Amino acid sequence: MGTLDGKTAFVTGAAMGNGEGIAAVMAEKGASVIMADLNDSVFETAKKIGAAAAYQTDVSDFAKVKEAACDAVRRFGKIDILVNNAGVARMIRVEDMSDELRDLHWRVNVVGCWNCVKAILPGMIERRYGRIVNMSSVTGPRVVDPGMMGYAISKAAIVGFTKAIAMDAARYGVTSNAILPGYFLTPMVMHSASETDPANPQRVLDGIARGVPLGRFGDPKEIGYLAAFLASDEAAYITGAEFVIDGGSTLPETGAMGVLDRKQEGR
Repeated sequence: MGTLDGKTAFVTGAAMGNGEGIAAVMAEKGASVIMADLNDSVFETAKKIGAAAAYQTDVSDFAKVKEAACDAVRRFGKIDILVNNAGVARMIRVEDMSDELRDLHWRVNVVGCWNCVKAILPGMIERRYGRIVNMSSVTGPRVVDPGMMGYAISKAAIVGFTKAIAMDAARYGVTSNAILPGYFLTPMVMHSASETDPANPQRVLDGIARGVPLGRFGDPKEIGYLAAFLASDEAAYITGAEFVIDGGSTLPETGAMGVLDRKQEGR
């Protein structure tokens, strides 16, 4: 018996990367998984992992989110779990940051979460049961790299949003928690590496992996296992919490010391 048997999960940004990993694990744990993504590859991914349904939708557009959520409830009767994973990340330094790029991060990463909660939470309140898992990041709430201002602002805001939901929805049996991933090998990370060094993005990826105490990128399914736990009844007494999953990347006081230590160990 799976820990999510009988539950219906709605996962955004599910076509690839961490969203795909989350959706795949929740399906393995017995949930009927509904996948949503702006990219039409979500339909192929849904077939691959055996998801119950897929929607091509823009989380920044409330009307589209509401339409998908209502159709999902009509087909499956309820949504027990909401995973707000959809997001964007663009690297640009503060002196070059445009209002348009600032608004893109806010619209997708923050308003996208808001729209999904607004569309799905009322049903959870009515049934007096629900699990909301919001994807934040270590970037913003814990650390930040050059050029990540727009992304950091949005991901820090998600932590506050998560706590506010937790406080307001607790009396209805709804929990709300945030996951703060470090470096996972996703299309978003590979895109950032290409932006950093277009001629040799692998050099960037190798450097990042060396800076992680566990010495590697995370696998998206590893986030999936954490999200599935937070979505289960085993986590019924956890709400308003932040869970860092980063292979220890935020542990070193300075990145250089960690790299030196590992070089010495390899001699």
